[in-house]
Amino acid sequence: LVDQGHQVVLHARNEKRANDAKRKVPAAQNVLIGDLANADEIRRLATHVNASERFDVVIHNAGVYRTSTQEILAVNTLAPYMLTCLIQRPKRLIYLSSGMHKHGEPSLEKIVEGEGISYSDSKLHMVILAKAIARKWPEVYANAVDPGWVPTKMDGAEAPDDLEKGFETQLWLAVSNNKKAKVSGRYFYHKKEESYHPKADDIAIQETFLERCGKATDVSFPIDQE
Repeated sequence: LVDQGHQVVLHARNEKRANDAKRKVPAAQNVLIGDLANADEIRRLATHVNASERFDVVIHNAGVYRTSTQEILAVNTLAPYMLTCLIQRPKRLIYLSSGMHKHGEPSLEKIVEGEGISYSDSKLHMVILAKAIARKWPEVYANAVDPGWVPTKMDGAEAPDDLEKGFETQLWLAVSNNKKAKVSGRYFYHKKEESYHPKADDIAIQETFLERCGKATDVSFPIDQE
């Protein structure tokens, strides 16, 4: 995105990671700091985002895997929900999911309980959230993406997929004017629409997801926000 001349604001968990991000992407406009496992820091992060011009695109890329179920819930599910609710509505929203979401449990009781959420559950939640946004905010393009099993720090050097293709779809959905990219409520893998967990289309499940995330975070979904 930077190479294409777009203004890019990055996010980092702490000062050290922010400095690393600045070194790797020196042309980035800014790096905002906030620990996505901490609700207060998420609120501060949203305040800092809203102090800038309204973003055209927000890519929810952060995620954790080999950690406690409480942290998986906080970072992978509740943080993107909170930021979606608290940040001024952009034109496009992109949520990083995973092919593992198909093994996720569509029962949502564990969100309020605060534990027992698996990585697969959290990635199903991102498909459900994208579907709910697409239905409730028709002026926003909201989609979920499976980047593939790529050689990143989280997935390991042995991951078989192409690293370049791992971010290609997000880039395309963020800026393309191709009619295939200007859609909403879809699930993509390498720039192609893919099948997904059928329960993500269930409106009752979408509504329950939003209600339980709201209860868990004390942040209600802003249906009429603009």
